[in-house]
Amino acid sequence: MPEPTPSAPRYLAPGQVAELRAVSVDEVIALVHEGRLRGAQLGSPPRWRVEETSVDDYLEDQTEVARRTALWRQSENASFPEVWGPAPRIQR
Repeated sequence: MPEPTPSAPRYLAPGQVAELRAVSVDEVIALVHEGRLRGAQLGSPPRWRVEETSVDDYLEDQTEVARRTALWRQSENASFPEVWGPAPRIQR
């Protein structure tokens, strides 16, 4: 069997992806069905395979989502008087 070239995609079995991500195989297949991971049924009989680069892309996306969520939560608790100035005083 020829060695994969650097440009050829490498495919992983759902079990391998599940082990790497500490999730179930069913969750991996669900991510493929949702389009969040690129996968295909290959071989005879057909078996699911997930493109390795899509796993990396998915992890990067999830990292970015977590980063933005953390920043959002921090901003909810932050006060920015240096931007808006001091709170206006209410005169009675």
